[in-house]
Amino acid sequence: MRSLGLIAALFLSGAAHAADRPAMPPITDAMLNDWLEPGEEIETRADGDLNGDGDADTAYVVASPDARTLHVMLSYRSEVDIGHSPAGELKLAPDRLGPAELTIGKGVLTIRDLTGGTTALSATYRYRPAATREGVRMRLIGLDSTVYSRTFAHDGDEMSWNVATGDTITSLLKVAATGDGGYDKLHTRKFRQPVRTLYMEDTPDAEEELIRLTRAK
Repeated sequence: MRSLGLIAALFLSGAAHAADRPAMPPITDAMLNDWLEPGEEIETRADGDLNGDGDADTAYVVASPDARTLHVMLSYRSEVDIGHSPAGELKLAPDRLGPAELTIGKGVLTIRDLTGGTTALSATYRYRPAATREGVRMRLIGLDSTVYSRTFAHDGDEMSWNVATGDTITSLLKVAATGDGGYDKLHTRKFRQPVRTLYMEDTPDAEEELIRLTRAK
């Protein structure tokens, strides 16, 4: 417990010292590219202060023809060194319909990802740093997902899950009867799931979780 308390104290005290020295610059594009394997590229990146120490943290997606992975690097300072250390990874679906959208604000990392084809999956993940015995890790606090037809050829489903509170909303997306395209939202259900501690590496598959929750009675 002492080690966990020390990690938490260092994590929470970062903001108090942030104003005492110049901010550390973000990881450079050149450094990110140096970490790539042949055939990989940086799909997208975002920089911002996640851990409250006043320095820039970096989230970025590495893509290859058959794989995509989100990485999070948190800034750190010691008496003899400064730098960035890994805080989490998330495997994303390879069939992207464009680059993922990454944003950092108020200590939360948000990832919006659109994958699939004519039938698409829109997934939004939200993470916040959390102190653990192993160090600071990215904890899942929210997961939204929608499966729909981009040509309105069939119905769809959507869910919004606040992982931190367990509050969940699901709805059926019914193709609008007007024939002009679009969906009507029907059969909305609101319920609460047990609160779970899920870190980035434990993130459930967004489509599988949508199927599980929309079929639950």
